Amino acid sequence: MLNGRTPIAERRKAISGFPGFSPEAISFLRGLERNNKREWFQPRKHVYDEHVRAPLESLVNAINAEFAEFAPRYVTPVKKAIFRIYRDTRFSKDKRPYKTHIAATFYLQNLSKAAGPCFYFHFTPKELLVFAGVYMPEREELLAIRNLLSERHSEFREVLRARSLRNALGELKGEQMSRVPKGFDKDHPAEDLLRRRQWFVESTMSGDVVTSARLLPEVVTRFRAAAPMIEFLNQPFIQPTRPRKLPFMAF
Repeated sequence: MLNGRTPIAERRKAISGFPGFSPEAISFLRGLERNNKREWFQPRKHVYDEHVRAPLESLVNAINAEFAEFAPRYVTPVKKAIFRIYRDTRFSKDKRPYKTHIAATFYLQNLSKAAGPCFYFHFTPKELLVFAGVYMPEREELLAIRNLLSERHSEFREVLRARSLRNALGELKGEQMSRVPKGFDKDHPAEDLLRRRQWFVESTMSGDVVTSARLLPEVVTRFRAAAPMIEFLNQPFIQPTRPRKLPFMAF
């Protein structure tokens, strides 16, 4: 503890550079919730571009600057990190054309597509949600993570016990099966972990933080606390770097 402040409080104070979203951004999102149609959005697209999209890009760049310090493999280009506001309604009964939450996600750099364990946040006028983990893994990812946990469950439990993680994001969450999946011993010591389809932690805060300078440090502090968990879960997907072959090297 320094000068009566906890290390986490000191870290939050040290992170600066994003003032929060403007009241105009929140007013726009409230209006979009009430009028989710093109006739309302198109005349106000400039408001979205100026007060939502542009500041969101600045926020993602600021988060990337912090990632460069503690989790450089998760630095994500703005265009890949930010979710489009336009909904894909082709296969949905819900034909509303726009998303009413603003979101960004940060994946391991060497993945061929956005997949695997990740960092994520979104906000609405009412709340900020910060998430880290695995939410909708494909079949191959699911099996890879279960194989990892079957062999190294003690290490994973140690990661989850970290006070910084528990204080920032709470307990492990996610859907669970009623039985251990096929291919794993029903009496396996990690049966509670293997039964999961999802492995994540998350924290929800009041929407007031979105318009304040607290936004960046609140997100980064939670991402930093979750980094060891994300690094662990990504072990099956980390590709070893191969040494560059020079002309005089024979293999």
